[in-house]
Amino acid sequence: MPATPLNTNVVTPSASRLGLTPREIPATVEVVGAETIREQGYHTTIDTVKGVTGVTASDAPNDVSFSMRGFQGDQVNVTYNGVNIGPTGFTALTMETFNLDRVEFLKGPSSLMSGQGAVGGAINYVTKAPHTGPIRNEAFVGFDSFGSVRTGIGSGGSTNIQGLDYRFDISRSVQNGFIDDTDTKNLHVSGQLDYRLTNAFKVFVATEYKDYNARVYEGTPLVPVAFSGPFATTGIVSGTKVSDYNGTNLGPVTIDSRTLKTNYNVLDNHKTIKESWARGGFEWDLTSNVTLRSQVYNYNASRDWYNNEVSAFNSATNLVDRERFYVHHNQNLVGNNTDVTWNSSIFGMENRMVAALEFYHLDFSRPGAANFPSDQVTLVNPFRGYYGLLTTQRQTATIDSFAINLEDRLKITENFALIGGLRYNPFELDRTSINVSGVSRVGFPYSVSFQSVTGRIGYTWEAIPGMTFYSQYATASDLSAGSIFLLGPTQPLTLTSARSYETGVKNLLWNGRAEWTFSAFDIERSNVYSAQAGQTLNLAGKVKSQGVEFAAAARPIPELKLWGNIAYVHARYADYEFTGGSFSGNTPPNIPAVVVNGGASYRFANPGWLPVELGVSVRHVGNRYSTDANTVTLLAYTTADAFAFIDIPKSAMFPTFDSTRVTFRVRNFTDAKYAAWSSPFYPDQIILGHRGPTRSGRPSNSDGGSPVAGPGPYPSLAEHPAVPAVRDVVCVWYRDALCAISGAHRS
Repeated sequence: MPATPLNTNVVTPSASRLGLTPREIPATVEVVGAETIREQGYHTTIDTVKGVTGVTASDAPNDVSFSMRGFQGDQVNVTYNGVNIGPTGFTALTMETFNLDRVEFLKGPSSLMSGQGAVGGAINYVTKAPHTGPIRNEAFVGFDSFGSVRTGIGSGGSTNIQGLDYRFDISRSVQNGFIDDTDTKNLHVSGQLDYRLTNAFKVFVATEYKDYNARVYEGTPLVPVAFSGPFATTGIVSGTKVSDYNGTNLGPVTIDSRTLKTNYNVLDNHKTIKESWARGGFEWDLTSNVTLRSQVYNYNASRDWYNNEVSAFNSATNLVDRERFYVHHNQNLVGNNTDVTWNSSIFGMENRMVAALEFYHLDFSRPGAANFPSDQVTLVNPFRGYYGLLTTQRQTATIDSFAINLEDRLKITENFALIGGLRYNPFELDRTSINVSGVSRVGFPYSVSFQSVTGRIGYTWEAIPGMTFYSQYATASDLSAGSIFLLGPTQPLTLTSARSYETGVKNLLWNGRAEWTFSAFDIERSNVYSAQAGQTLNLAGKVKSQGVEFAAAARPIPELKLWGNIAYVHARYADYEFTGGSFSGNTPPNIPAVVVNGGASYRFANPGWLPVELGVSVRHVGNRYSTDANTVTLLAYTTADAFAFIDIPKSAMFPTFDSTRVTFRVRNFTDAKYAAWSSPFYPDQIILGHRGPTRSGRPSNSDGGSPVAGPGPYPSLAEHPAVPAVRDVVCVWYRDALCAISGAHRS
């Protein structure tokens, strides 16, 4: 199926089991394909999500965090090939993007598809899978001015064994950051075999391994303007603050210009994550109208954080208070997803129903710090020192979950369809907690069970060819505290409830050369807990969020691509009352009211010249607050990137390669300095954004093929915004002489 400007013709299983494309789903669904990941220089999954309408993200001190439609953290699910492995704050890993076929985004509440937690939306990473056809090999190498190096090779296609297809990818990166003494080593190996025994029966087995090792940056302290004096910066933060850590009044705050590259972490810090996946299953067409699918999976993870995580300025001493934190995760998840699809007719109307069963068993152990060594260092040129004495304690959690899902689409007419679904999800949580002496704490162990019912109902109406109107009502539910280890046994651990109304229109026009979408939504989440300093939680009542999103892309002439999007959201607390005050009406942290992306590119392909494409993209993120108190503002920022591709066809210079692409990219060429994120658990410090200007780049598809999730000849609006970064990369992307030509990518 040919790609469209907004990539709305790709089947997205994470958004619906009915085999529908985004244009056929009564919700906002966006897809970033591998082609656009390469063209836009999205090195990591954090880069990728920043390109989607209204989404922001950060590799925060302890975890990966996203914000979407007024919600952040664990209210945005992250799944891998459709499997939910647990709360985002615990499990999400910053990955390189080479091994990915696409990234799918489902906006708004949808526990129906991804389970507990999908209030703001869900993000699904899809690994490259086998295709049937000639073997295709591909590779890239890239480097930047910081000394970072990225490499990857991949291969896939049909083997000499009839019916057996394979895919194998391996990528490795060593990335150096713009903050002093930060680096990340990332290894990702993935592979899959598909074997079609008959035309009606196919089996598959897949495996993945990821190894992440980093020396990290935990944030830059907010300091009094009066202390920084001539070194006070403007345009990064504003407002006043009383330290949440030491209680001193900082007054008006700033980021000191002498600390823009300073790392306050201890010298022996590290963050290491090792993950492994094993998946297998089958797809069986029982009849021409009934298909049975089943997948069994096992996921294992070992995660380790060993850092100084608090860096809080003390106005009484004019020093930076620091405090250590250690935690380790051992996670094992085993589960099965099985569904049956039945195509039928009801009174002459086309109907498709999917019934699904999901089961998983999760074992989670959390050895963590029992003591928290602390010290003080100078703001400028701090003596970083080492972690010091560590004593540990242990917590465990076990979850047994079972879910029954029903989803149905009834086509009342050829152009009007009703689409709905229901999920019943009972699950049980068991917890233990022992102190440093091995003695169980008061109230432990304990068990609690829940009965969750969520769903959605909506319609799609193609009023005129290419223009589809839709509306939807959806619900979601999750644990009131996404972190199952933060609430004690005496605190009410209940389920939240969320509901959403959404309506919009999707329009493909101009003979498929232009497309736009519009959506408006109203979401309310009740029984909310909010993260506070010191790894604590407050009961925060409700969060209400209303907003609109608009996206458009076009290719007026074959050489020119244009794209842009804008999102506006009004998010605030309600019924957030506490002794001594109220945060009702305040905006949750890290939620910008406005996010804007846009860009253009032009391809020069005159006879006698190598094809060259030049482009620019811009991203604007509005003001955000650092805490529920809304006293410190992370100020709005705008970044811009420029890029150039040079395509080298098969020639005497590269006789063994079908085609080669050399990419140059300049990121953040306006040299914007900005605050990217604030962790609510560490509100005395700010995560700074990447700075420039530097030259950077990323490989791009070189053989003219159109991957099933990529935009093909048209830009996807969600896939071309600027991504603030500081990389200086020259990349070469090639495919060897055995590669298939245009249109041979997997289907």
